[in-house]
Amino acid sequence: MKIVSTKDNLQILHEDNHIIVVNKRVGDIVQGDKTGDKPLSEVVKEYIKAKYNKPGEVFLGVVHRLDRPTTGIVVFARTSKALERLNAMFSNRETQKTYWAIVKNKPPKTSDTLVHFLKRNEKNNTSKAHLKEVPESKKASLDYTIIKELNNYFALEINLHTGRHHQIRAQLQAMGCPIKGDLKYGFDRSNPDGGIHLHAKKLVFTHPVSKECITIYAPTPKDVIWDLI
Repeated sequence: MKIVSTKDNLQILHEDNHIIVVNKRVGDIVQGDKTGDKPLSEVVKEYIKAKYNKPGEVFLGVVHRLDRPTTGIVVFARTSKALERLNAMFSNRETQKTYWAIVKNKPPKTSDTLVHFLKRNEKNNTSKAHLKEVPESKKASLDYTIIKELNNYFALEINLHTGRHHQIRAQLQAMGCPIKGDLKYGFDRSNPDGGIHLHAKKLVFTHPVSKECITIYAPTPKDVIWDLI
């Protein structure tokens, strides 16, 4: 059964006066879109308003996003100063992002770096990975390591070097290893909860105000396959 995040069941990974970090569930949408579903940003605002008894509007800045079917670490800014500095950090790639993915088919190597050129298709909201540069494509790079072999699947740890649209999903499909549940990128059936087995596991960044190094880990969802890792 899919659990939607509310102000009462939010999985808070870190919280201080300037930032709040949440473990996003499957189906949570980070920012409002055409579906009209309540976004995680609004849920976090409700949580802050209730916890600190704040009158009026609560400020909350969206720093980055995760795809709706993906789980894991999402950072929000609680002050405009933190938002500005975090935005710069994320766009300048001054953060370290580590993901876990469950894929079918064994990757050709135990660990490797993948470089593709991703071209986005706005119409169907997908990105296609090309080995050579094509018009309007953007270079995408990541490295992966097989961390566990399961009965029918392989668990990978992925470090992103760039932050492109649907990058991990498109690059793993191009390698012939689609993510479990990801119909959009070549997996043959969906997961019961509508999610995919891609999880933002670890994030390392500099605190926008105190300047200390922050390392966040997000537990994987309770699930028979994630529980094997």
